[in-house]
Amino acid sequence: MPNPYLSLVIPAYNEARRLPATLEKAHQYLETQSYPYEIIVVENGSDDNTLEIARHFQREFEHLRVMHENQRGKGHAVRSGMLIARGEYRFMADADLSMPVDEISRFLPPALEGCDVAIGSREVPGSVRYDEPAYRHLGGRAINLLIRTLALPGLHDTQCGFKCFRSSAAEDLFMNQTMTGWSFDVELLYIARLRGYRIEEIPVHWYYRNESKVSPLKDALRLIVDIMQVRTNARRGMYAHVPHRPASQAKSQS
Repeated sequence: MPNPYLSLVIPAYNEARRLPATLEKAHQYLETQSYPYEIIVVENGSDDNTLEIARHFQREFEHLRVMHENQRGKGHAVRSGMLIARGEYRFMADADLSMPVDEISRFLPPALEGCDVAIGSREVPGSVRYDEPAYRHLGGRAINLLIRTLALPGLHDTQCGFKCFRSSAAEDLFMNQTMTGWSFDVELLYIARLRGYRIEEIPVHWYYRNESKVSPLKDALRLIVDIMQVRTNARRGMYAHVPHRPASQAKSQS
């Protein structure tokens, strides 16, 4: 069986309530596409029956794969899923699908060509936020200001949970990822820039979900510590450049 064109990786920690609707929507959308696909749910250390629900859907959906990890942390879950994925493009999506699933097409050819890493953005022109309280928006902007100042100048929204990686970039970046928590996105994008990968921000329509697991103050403090660790790692040569073929020269695996 040929490798899928798209791997959709969904980290799932205590997502028993939201996961069924997400898997139904993802399956319905991807079944209408012309390319082969797989959905990978990575459950890691849930206290509820997320794993049982995922395995139930696995029996129903031919292209669904389910992983169980004992170690918690969104970064750990995404890394595990990305490294077992087989797709030419590997897309990470939050389990709440706060970005409509049909917007995945904007991250893939022919809509987007020659890109190694495409990140969903709630801030670039063309993006729309729905129902987000002002205090959450302001908190998110403050966090992004920290990220732009200390690590990733020029990127407007590194923490949106929807990102797409060309397979070669995914394997390189996730193999070198060390952060297992909420800050893993910053580390991945920092490494991607060091290695010369082309990064694009894609405007998305994003719907606020009031069940977010983000704790603004606690996570902001953790983020600062993690960014300092990323910068230290870079100085120590942990992210040493490894030559790679630019996306424009990469051979299609489809």
